Amino acid sequence: MISIYNKEESECVTRLQLIWAAEALEASVTPQKKPFPLSLARSSVSPFIVVDLFATSVSFRLNRDGPLGEPAFSTTPSDGLCTSKCPSPNLLSESHAPSCPIAPGSPASSAATEEASTLGRHIARRLVQIGVHDVFSVPGDFNLDLLDHLISEPELTLVGCCNELNAGYAADGYARARGVGACVVTFTVGGLSVINAIAGAYSENLPVICLVGGPNSNDYGTNRIIHHTIGLPDFSQELRCFQTVTCFQAVVNNLEDAHELVDTAISTALKESKPVYISISCNLPGIAHPTFSREPVPFFLAPKVSNQMGLEVAVEAVANFLNKAVKPVLVAGPKIRVAKAGKAFMELVDACGYPYAVMPSAKGLIPETHHRFIGTYWGPVSTSFCAEIVESADAYLFAGPIFNDYSSVGYSLLLKEEKSIIIQPERVVVGNGPAFGCILMKDFLQALSKRLIKNTTAYENYRRIYVPEGQPLELQPNEPLRVNVLFKHIQKMLSSNTSVIAETGDSWFNCQKLRLPEACGYEFQMQYGSIGWSVGATLGYAQAAKDKRVIACIGDGSFQVTAQDVSTMIRYSQNNIIFLINNGGYTIEVEIHDGPYNVIKNWNYTALVDAIHNGEGNCWTAKVVHEEELKEAIQTATGPKKDCLCFIEVIVHKDDTSKELLEWGSRVSATNSRPPNPQ
Repeated sequence: MISIYNKEESECVTRLQLIWAAEALEASVTPQKKPFPLSLARSSVSPFIVVDLFATSVSFRLNRDGPLGEPAFSTTPSDGLCTSKCPSPNLLSESHAPSCPIAPGSPASSAATEEASTLGRHIARRLVQIGVHDVFSVPGDFNLDLLDHLISEPELTLVGCCNELNAGYAADGYARARGVGACVVTFTVGGLSVINAIAGAYSENLPVICLVGGPNSNDYGTNRIIHHTIGLPDFSQELRCFQTVTCFQAVVNNLEDAHELVDTAISTALKESKPVYISISCNLPGIAHPTFSREPVPFFLAPKVSNQMGLEVAVEAVANFLNKAVKPVLVAGPKIRVAKAGKAFMELVDACGYPYAVMPSAKGLIPETHHRFIGTYWGPVSTSFCAEIVESADAYLFAGPIFNDYSSVGYSLLLKEEKSIIIQPERVVVGNGPAFGCILMKDFLQALSKRLIKNTTAYENYRRIYVPEGQPLELQPNEPLRVNVLFKHIQKMLSSNTSVIAETGDSWFNCQKLRLPEACGYEFQMQYGSIGWSVGATLGYAQAAKDKRVIACIGDGSFQVTAQDVSTMIRYSQNNIIFLINNGGYTIEVEIHDGPYNVIKNWNYTALVDAIHNGEGNCWTAKVVHEEELKEAIQTATGPKKDCLCFIEVIVHKDDTSKELLEWGSRVSATNSRPPNPQ
């Protein structure tokens, strides 16, 4: 852990002369797993170079027997191995490399010491420290050594996926549940396969660590052509592709700056809440280096702070704006996640008395059990009576919105800029102006909640016009199953122990109408909208949130894109419930622009999953055509088969869609088909 090298005598020392030794001796304390103070660097005498100041796995033993003037502490490793690291062979020749003393009574294993201080070990421990305990991977010859080091970390599980795209989607789903995810692929063929999933994570503000096994460090700059490339001696193609979909890129092809590059990349992902790309030369993970400690010091990311003067002025301006309004409302947007402002938003809801809604991509980020929740605001396809209240308000505060063509239903929202207050993670805009920067959303909402006069007018108006939604028409015996009946039964399955994953397509609209119980999770990918995302995301989310049972609603067209990793769900004993909605094609595309390309080859989906199961692991499948069959399948999935992966294929008519999709599709179609502006 601590490498202090005496340049004059060429030897590692295991006892340090610390300026605070006398104080510790006097206090008779034995600190455990405590990092050295930063002041140690200043107190070290000139012949010594401190290579790694911090040693979180080192214990300090009080040395009362040492003669006056000798160190009061000696370092001993908590696991019995020597924690001092000899200088790396690339810094000293073998003839001058000092011997590394071993703590008394411990096995003299230099191999174990070297393994503990390698690049691969450092990456593995870093991932564990930031909360990653499952890494999604596809092996390739450039990443095999790195995978060995990840496997050897007892707190990491390497989840092997069927393809790189699903590994990326799984890391996306994992990040939604755990706050950060990671995947490992091989050079170029793996990197360019996973990049679509990384782009989706970027669009959704999810920190994903994308590790790529790169070429041997000796091949850089040699003009050699290597495999897994497009046949040019330029190794930067993959890097250039990732530059637009990650917030930081690191190419580690030497050990001198590997520590800095890896730590900068990971910390940047956490700070920016975006994916990062780290390429590791295939010959480096197993090599020891003095910059790597056995137990890396945990990150301390300096918290962002608001400009206090700007915060006060912004709160004053917004409070005056809202307190003058007659019927103001609140709407939560998807960037509440990256701002970590969900709790602050609900504090504002409690304080102000306004009704509140969520934008479609913010569903699941804000509780829906509060009595002033009025549903999803999605323009003309909003929850009943929600759009009327929002768009008739004389002031609306949007916290973290994204207004794109999908969320605005073809830019058809009836909102006026002069009535709006837009709160982004670090910016506040009031009406047509002014705007205030360097203000954190969380701080702003908390401060604003103390300045607003309670006003329930808009909520009272909502109560006057609200009419409870009706139930779907009852099906006759043996009548074909309808989608709205399916979701009536899914609604009954929801609890605080479940999470819903909604695939791109009509499931977007049907799942939006589900009323989520307290603590029920909900995820979908609206900004990027990549079909097939939900299979990998379900795998990753379930691996991260083992206390939840994931209910995934997937269309047949999307399932055909990424079906293979149902295999991985079975392999890792997940008990997800997958509703495969078989309507014979890409229904969402049909409602935007129909054509023969929207019809797909029908599969026997239950037979496919049975073949993947192949008698190994716990998996149960059912195909339902009528409501009674659906009821029986749900009873089985939630009863005798509650510990199994349950795959339920639901056969519905090809034109059975939600009314919201019909409206939304026609408006998006009109937006897409606008003629060019006159030149």
